[in-house]
Amino acid sequence: HVQLVESGGGSVQAGGSLRLSCVVSGLTSSSNCMGWFRQAPGKEREGVAAISTGLGSTDYADSVKGRFTISRESAKNTVYLQMNNLKPEDTAMYYCAAASAEARWWLRLLERVYTYWGQGTQVTVS
Repeated sequence: HVQLVESGGGSVQAGGSLRLSCVVSGLTSSSNCMGWFRQAPGKEREGVAAISTGLGSTDYADSVKGRFTISRESAKNTVYLQMNNLKPEDTAMYYCAAASAEARWWLRLLERVYTYWGQGTQVTVS
């Protein structure tokens, strides 16, 4: 049974920072793609950042490049999303997602690549 549990969301003023965490359990893949997505009210869910656990390579949406950093700590089975210089338009529910295998880099920000999803954590920037 695969489980993803996010934490770290909250309310912050514009320009501030937050770090989201996603603890993964039950995933048997030796390497796979992990991603962070977000969904604002009235909008479709969009890919924000992704990381290949095997290669360590990362991908970002243009809207967050230079501000957000995805990383992982394998010993803790945890993926992080460090978010700096937050803007009101970053306000959304943020979801952690896990694919069952690696994915080509041009696919890593697409929902259809991912099999497992967390319950989400709310980020509000004012």
